[in-house]
Amino acid sequence: MNTISNQAMLEQIARNDRHFAQAPDAFFRAWKRGVQLLSPALFGMGTQAQIDQAQDKWELCPNLETIDHAIDVMSSGERVFLATLVSFYNAEIGGALLERVGVHGLSDLGGLDLDRRQVIADLILNYTGW
Repeated sequence: MNTISNQAMLEQIARNDRHFAQAPDAFFRAWKRGVQLLSPALFGMGTQAQIDQAQDKWELCPNLETIDHAIDVMSSGERVFLATLVSFYNAEIGGALLERVGVHGLSDLGGLDLDRRQVIADLILNYTGW
C-alpha cells in the first residue's frame, strides 16, 4: 500500500491553495486571450476598447444572442473554440453549441491550433466557476 506522508500531504494542500488563490486572475487572463482570438463583437459590450479596459470576466461575458447568429458563418475551428469558451460561461448553452458544431468529446478539440489549445488548457486549470 502506498501511503502519503503527512508532510507530503501538507505540501500538496499548500500547492493547491497557492494555485487556486491565483486561479481567478489566471482564468481572466486566459479568457481575455480567448476573446481577443475571436471577436470583440461577441463579448461584453462588443468593443475592443472594452476588452482592453476590462478588469474581470464579468465585463466580457459572451453575447449569446450575437453568438447564436454568428457561429454558423465561422470557420470550423472558430466555431469549436467559441462553443468551448461559451461552455465555461454556461454549461447548458455551451454544451448545446458544442453539439451544434459537431463536438462530441475532448478529442474533437484536436483540430485547434496551439494558441487556442493553450487558452482552453489555461481555462481548465484555473476555472473556479463563473
